Amino acid sequence: MKIYGGIEAGGTKFVCMLGTDPDHVLAEERFPTTTPAETLGRAIEFFQRAAQGHKLIAIGIGSFGPVDLHAESPTYGYITTTPKPGWAQTDLCGMLHQALQVPIAFDTDVNAAAFGEHTWLPENRALDPLLYLTVGTGIGLGAIVNGQPLHGLLHPEAGHMLLPHDRTVDPFEGDCPFHGDCWEGLASGPAVEKRWNRRGETLPPDHPAWQLEARYIAYAVANLIYAFSPQRIVLGGGVMQQAGLLDRVRHEVQRIINGYLQSDRITRDIDQLIVAPGLGNRSGVLGAIALAIQTAR
Repeated sequence: MKIYGGIEAGGTKFVCMLGTDPDHVLAEERFPTTTPAETLGRAIEFFQRAAQGHKLIAIGIGSFGPVDLHAESPTYGYITTTPKPGWAQTDLCGMLHQALQVPIAFDTDVNAAAFGEHTWLPENRALDPLLYLTVGTGIGLGAIVNGQPLHGLLHPEAGHMLLPHDRTVDPFEGDCPFHGDCWEGLASGPAVEKRWNRRGETLPPDHPAWQLEARYIAYAVANLIYAFSPQRIVLGGGVMQQAGLLDRVRHEVQRIINGYLQSDRITRDIDQLIVAPGLGNRSGVLGAIALAIQTAR
């Protein structure tokens, strides 16, 4: 049986999967992201063990970043300038290819998640451009344009866009080691915890943190609507699991756009424009499998 591998290489955890599509998953394993040697060793061991008796055709990786996606670059397949200790300049693709001797498809974790949502959900296939935003340990953007993940100079890094920051309302300085109060510095999970001295999941639904969080996410989403004119925006990540936050973001986006864009998907059907992940917490790893299938064709 021909099978494909997928890795969602997150800054907090790795998810490894073997299968052919969402309905045919042979094996799946999740484990913490520790050191590169230990974490990649566990991933290699998973594929060697779980693929026994099957023909492993290719592996797709969706990785936290920044990463080098240029095939002609000497550091193609590397995690590059990440602030995650010990992971800067890690040859992710090279180590896996050397151990497993199969083709490796490589992209960002959020591009993989966007590709998964676009590939495996029939209602999304005609919705192009499609954006996937993750709001969690970090904030990232994946974009599908003309059916393919968007690359360019590097890859989308919308989590570091600069947003209106009213310091009389929110005096928090921000938590990004590069930019202070960029979007990620103001609204990521660690930023929420640092601002309020409590993990976000312990804050009640009526806590002022959530209206502030909705506003920052909505500012960014409105900017992305202006820039990409997407037909669907998927909001994922741990922070977005807070009850009621998605509806608050939708309302704030309508308030910020203020009637400027006359589209029913904004003014009337915004619940069809801004949605939760249809694949749940498997968008990234299933997208990685879709990348593996594409690279093997």
